[in-house]
Amino acid sequence: MSAWPFFSSSAEARYFAAVVPLVNCIRLVIYGFSFFKDEGLIKSLTREGKPEELLRGPLYYVLVLMFCALVFWRDSPVGILVLAMMSGGDGFADIVGRRFGSSKLPYNKHKSWMGSISMFIFGFISSIGMLYYFSAFGCINLDWGNAVAMVALVSLVATLVESLPISDVVDDNISVPLSTMLVAMLAFG
Repeated sequence: MSAWPFFSSSAEARYFAAVVPLVNCIRLVIYGFSFFKDEGLIKSLTREGKPEELLRGPLYYVLVLMFCALVFWRDSPVGILVLAMMSGGDGFADIVGRRFGSSKLPYNKHKSWMGSISMFIFGFISSIGMLYYFSAFGCINLDWGNAVAMVALVSLVATLVESLPISDVVDDNISVPLSTMLVAMLAFG
């Protein structure tokens, strides 16, 4: 996503940008179904070291990245917020939650207060940072007074959804982007 402002302004640029997540999608499917073996890839992208795990969270992640490139591209704050909440928010929630998350949420013993707080903070900071970055390149134009409040709302909703005890039903690499997308579409039009 950080490279999107460097693409041309042609209508086809989004398709070219989607090639990178497409290649990663194909790679995850090939190794997830064990057509080929790559222990380094499996260890770096899975929690239990099983190849089929590549077909869940990591695959969903690259599919969302490809979707945002194709549908929202660089001129919509919605796609930018979706990816910032997934990478900055959810990414740090996992890291901080595993390291410092001894105090669990009362409604979800698999999530911690520290993980949720870091999701909100890092999701908000990542979102504001990426919106500012895209704005500096002239890709988007925002009313920053409203944008900061809307990003806080989006971050809060995404954090609440990520904290829900629904991961057995819906992976957070699906629930977080969907909730972010819906709230961001309502907030930014």
